[in-house]
Amino acid sequence: MPDETSHRPAEIRDAGGGAERGAGAESPLQARAAFLANWDWESVVSHNRGVCERGRAQHGANSESIARVAAEWGGRHAVETTLGETLDYLRGCHRAAPFLFFNGNTFADIGRTLSDYLFAELPTMRRRQATSAVAHYIAGVLDREAMAGILVELCRSATLGVGDRVKTMRGSLRGVITRVLDDGRVAVRPDGGTSELLSLPESLLPDD
Repeated sequence: MPDETSHRPAEIRDAGGGAERGAGAESPLQARAAFLANWDWESVVSHNRGVCERGRAQHGANSESIARVAAEWGGRHAVETTLGETLDYLRGCHRAAPFLFFNGNTFADIGRTLSDYLFAELPTMRRRQATSAVAHYIAGVLDREAMAGILVELCRSATLGVGDRVKTMRGSLRGVITRVLDDGRVAVRPDGGTSELLSLPESLLPDD
């Protein structure tokens, strides 16, 4: 796998809604940069080769699409676009299937790498869920609306206070914060309950 540090996106311009913006801001998909600038086509081919080796599959080119996808990549990988456009493009590359095997893994891994860097300031749990949503979108498991909604939710501020309504990441529990402890944890009283549950703020989302 290519070295992540050598494939960090170029400087990101916040178009009113960068990855770290909270609720009420534009989607983090509006952040702009040449996200794929450090991924030339040879690095993409090399990555697919490595994925195929690990998966014990034959590495090779799809003669019906490799030339077109490679040429298009060469012309646009260093162009500044929004994050959303970049992810749409990677999803399109997956569907074009320029390689014999593991096209989804290859382009989803690229999206995972750049989003892991882009969302680096999020708490670890949220960053992992954000990169997972991006990878699943590129691989065709999530639709765009679902992926965008997940990113907006995960990028909302984790600064919570007494009286705030919150929910767990999966929405299986909802309640109200009753106390903020000295160690940073929060006490939550679940809806319909009388006892308190302790949680880390980064494990919760605002429940508006």
